[in-house]
Amino acid sequence: MNFFTDYNNLALIALAIVSGGLLAWPAISRSAAGKTVNATTATQLINRRGAVVVDIRDAAEFAKGHLPQAKSAPLADIPARAAGLAKDKSVPIIVVTQTGQGSSKAQAALKQAGYGEIYALEGGVAAWQQAGLPLVR
Repeated sequence: MNFFTDYNNLALIALAIVSGGLLAWPAISRSAAGKTVNATTATQLINRRGAVVVDIRDAAEFAKGHLPQAKSAPLADIPARAAGLAKDKSVPIIVVTQTGQGSSKAQAALKQAGYGEIYALEGGVAAWQQAGLPLVR
């Protein structure tokens, strides 16, 4: 019982708890943000399972170049347009941004609309281009 009343030991216990939390943080934040796929896996989902690509960038960025067959649905419009993005809610949805950041709000809105399989493209359009995959203008 003396172990827990010694202030030096309490400081060590607190340090262990904090460092454990910091080590676990990347896994916790990744699961909260949603699932991601790289360009290769996204291509496989599109070709093999008919995944729907939803580009959440604004219209000007979409016009500069987007993934083939992508549907433009700016982030602000996702809640209103979510229901009509795919006829079958079991079809995978791939959310695309410019750099892969900021897709968690769209993923949450699509999940709330009833879609079961929602992914964000890791690295976004930039990673897609870097992988040598085509863009449509």
